[in-house]
Amino acid sequence: MSELSFTEENYLKAIYYLQQESATQDVSVNEIAERMSTRPATVTDMLRKLSDKKLIHYEKYKKTKLSKTGTGSALQIIRKHRLWEVFLHEKLKFSWDEVHVVAEELEHIRSAQLIERLDEFLGFPRFDPHGDPIPNAAGEIMPASNTTLAESEPGKKLKLVAVKDTSSAFLQHLERFGLHIGIALLVKEQLPFDKSVMVAIGNKEPVMLSEKIAVNLLVIEAGKK
Repeated sequence: MSELSFTEENYLKAIYYLQQESATQDVSVNEIAERMSTRPATVTDMLRKLSDKKLIHYEKYKKTKLSKTGTGSALQIIRKHRLWEVFLHEKLKFSWDEVHVVAEELEHIRSAQLIERLDEFLGFPRFDPHGDPIPNAAGEIMPASNTTLAESEPGKKLKLVAVKDTSSAFLQHLERFGLHIGIALLVKEQLPFDKSVMVAIGNKEPVMLSEKIAVNLLVIEAGKK
């Protein structure tokens, strides 16, 4: 298969993420267009190119999905992106709300040897700064937690393991509450009126988190890995 353009790589990654959000594991042209901030006609042209390269299963006027080869390619792009995020955060001291934009550029570096050495240099990290699992060199990825703080019962001792919204504005907002990956949480109360959650963060006094925050925080029970 010929080398992929940066744009083709971005489409594969976008389709992969959309499939993860879809109950049926396939996605429409309009969904891809919205994710890529482009016109449906532009998406259709790209899907034809990706289909010619056997990276997607595509039929005109039907939804599409990645082929096995396309999934493997998407996971390698995601692997590079998340490893670069770890490097930027741990070694260059970028904050967790800054790493994504820079990693979007670095993920397109071609050298497989560089990525394997980067992985080794970082100590083979399992998660990126936002708590997302990093695919290994074989393209295998561990399942992530899908339990949100909003779904957690009062009295539960939890650990924050990932955030669904990784926009800079949201991450900066979390920092105001002292929220970061690995922090201990204790749910005190859930308010049915607006679905906000009263939670103790670390050893601090309980604070009220909005529903928008709670549904974007992924947690596991304390003590679990």
